[in-house]
Amino acid sequence: MFQLTGQVLSRNGQQLVRYGAVRCLSTTAKLNSEPPKPNQSFMMNVFSGKVQTSQLFPYPDPLNAEQKEYIQAFIDPVNRFFNETNNRTKNDETSNVDENTMNAAWELGIMGTSIPEEYGGLGLTNMQAARLGEISGGSDLAFTIHIGAHQSIGTKGILLYGTEAQKKKYLPQLSTGRVMGAFALTEPSVGSDAASVKTRAVLSPCGKYFILNGSKLWCSGGGIADIFTTFAQTEVVDPKTGQKKDKMTAFIVERGFNGVSSGPPEKKMGLKCSVTTDVYFDDVKVPVENVLGEVGNGFKVAVNILNSGRFGLCAMLTGTMRACIEKAAEHVSNRVQFKRKLMEFENVQEKLAKMAMHHYVAQSLGFMVSGNMDAGSTDYHLEAAITKVFGTEAGWYVCDEAIQLLGGNGYMQAPGLEQFLRDMRVFRIFEGANDVLRLFIALTGIQNAGKQLKGLQTAMKNPLMNLGTVFQEGTKRVSRKMGGSGTDLSPFVADPLKDSAKMCAQSIDLFSQTIESLLIKHGKDIVERQFLLARVADAAIDIYTMACVLSRASRAVRKGLPSAEHEILMTQTWCTEANYRVEQNIQRIHSGVFLDNYKRMSLIASNICSHQGPAHTNPLEVD
Repeated sequence: MFQLTGQVLSRNGQQLVRYGAVRCLSTTAKLNSEPPKPNQSFMMNVFSGKVQTSQLFPYPDPLNAEQKEYIQAFIDPVNRFFNETNNRTKNDETSNVDENTMNAAWELGIMGTSIPEEYGGLGLTNMQAARLGEISGGSDLAFTIHIGAHQSIGTKGILLYGTEAQKKKYLPQLSTGRVMGAFALTEPSVGSDAASVKTRAVLSPCGKYFILNGSKLWCSGGGIADIFTTFAQTEVVDPKTGQKKDKMTAFIVERGFNGVSSGPPEKKMGLKCSVTTDVYFDDVKVPVENVLGEVGNGFKVAVNILNSGRFGLCAMLTGTMRACIEKAAEHVSNRVQFKRKLMEFENVQEKLAKMAMHHYVAQSLGFMVSGNMDAGSTDYHLEAAITKVFGTEAGWYVCDEAIQLLGGNGYMQAPGLEQFLRDMRVFRIFEGANDVLRLFIALTGIQNAGKQLKGLQTAMKNPLMNLGTVFQEGTKRVSRKMGGSGTDLSPFVADPLKDSAKMCAQSIDLFSQTIESLLIKHGKDIVERQFLLARVADAAIDIYTMACVLSRASRAVRKGLPSAEHEILMTQTWCTEANYRVEQNIQRIHSGVFLDNYKRMSLIASNICSHQGPAHTNPLEVD
């Protein structure tokens, strides 16, 4: 499987949450000598009550004519590959991909989709890669992860941080040389706290290589890969203080280096043909030229590899969701019960509508983030995390509902939905467990809002010299208290969506006001209020989903797309329900009733752990 890297850390009694090279609410933040560039992230600004639309409106134009023609040339061959060559049932039964299928995949070029053409790859943009991921995810998730672990996280580190020499040496092997890559980060005693890996690399006395020792857990492709991106603690000297300390460093390790071995394949619930093994490093001599990035910079390398590919999971699952919806629609359109087709029942209609909306939202998120990345954005990490959380949970929801609509047929192997369900369950765990990503979303946004609030507090110390800041912030706060909306999205959306845009704007204002009140009340201790942080994250996810579908549906209207009316219906419905959920989550944050309930839940959990299971007695038990 892919790797888990959400980080919840505790050091010297101070709780931190780190993800994407962000240390949230840390007291050790350093001041930059130059003022930072304004962050273009829509969601980062929302946390501070601001609207930054450069990465939201208009919805990214998918591809230019040349890019469309290029990707179109691969779509039919890829479809034929999955329909005629790959056998997902056989892959699942044998927990293996046969040699002929792999040879066909190499020949098709799908083992190096994002590797530049000069190194033998297809050189696809992120949006083009997402489109192929959609196709493969609708056919065989396990095979998609099998090759995705190789070409995404297994190769991405060299693409992002490799020197020209490293790229020339390794990328041709990984794109066309039939050499598999893998990403080895997770360790037996290290789950979400990825920064505390135990694997160690010691520089040799001659200074020509590092001696690597340690083991890695749950490495996708670990048993068949020949090139690993892996991580180890190294001793680093602070140039200012001369103090020695351990920091994580990334390495490119070849299986051919003496001392590299792997364990037997794990037996898993799903993704069976994607072989998962432990990897062991025993006195492995790694040349210093195989350091990936800089010594001591491994944490940043790891999280940026994952951040840059997170939208891909959502893209895969939009393909899966489409396949599930197609099977469900076919069934309810033909199945007759009580002398009526299932599609005529309102409860069935509700399920289909919600399934379609979840697919539409997930697809909108995935292509929004990948489009921004292709446009050169570097401020997309919050949105990528939201996309991963929403896409993986939407995929599970849609598949589960499709099985429900098919009834007993859905539970059988023949329709293929049960395999989809097994294969996608781990998506909510790897590449950052969704629970940890929710903390990342909440705390990263709150940290940014805290900086803005601190800036206002500083300005208030000398208000005459900072009249602009004081007046702007004061006006916004008065507007909120008077019930007005400081946010207006109506200029950006098509006319039929004005009311929906108003709902989204109301949610933004209510949300940012809540963030401010949480900061004032809890300060840096907000990191310990994880019951509240989960509500913050869920509200943030709903706000971003509303904004994305408003942008996409407006594009459909303005371009006169055949699906425009349908997209309007889905967007209006989604915004109504999402706005209501935001209000509910904000109420849970402020309500004394729910705050008391969270305390009860904490006590219940403590009782369960002390009993190592349910703490209540069986009703048939006697004294």
